[in-house]
Amino acid sequence: MSKRRIGALITIQMDTGLEDYIETGIELNAEITGELLINIFIPNTPLHDGAVIIRDNKIAVAAAYLPLSESNLIPKELGTRHRAAVGISEVTDALTVVISEETGEVSITKNNELLRNMDQNDYLKFFRNELIKTRSRKSAMPTRPF
Repeated sequence: MSKRRIGALITIQMDTGLEDYIETGIELNAEITGELLINIFIPNTPLHDGAVIIRDNKIAVAAAYLPLSESNLIPKELGTRHRAAVGISEVTDALTVVISEETGEVSITKNNELLRNMDQNDYLKFFRNELIKTRSRKSAMPTRPF
């Protein structure tokens, strides 16, 4: 989507529930595929405005509304998608990916932090650390004998 400059806003639920935001979207409950994400965010289609929210490894909804940040620290050249990504990171622990329609730049927000100008290896490392650590912690938990 970045290479084709298809703007996108994808929020991944972590520990904090996103029910209030999921209720604003159109329910999909679909498997995550690149093709589906591209189709959702193609401009001038019914679902392209708003966010996709991923919960429990499925696309829960599309076209969801996220809260907009009012922070003055967000660079002026960034638009509403970035404000929404920062906004959701201010009130939840969700991880959000933003693709700029104008530049194709990929940004990530997490814990009120906007990460930009990373290369592909940086993104992959970040996602592995954020998304795989949950499984590692669960498998590392001691078990009790019966």
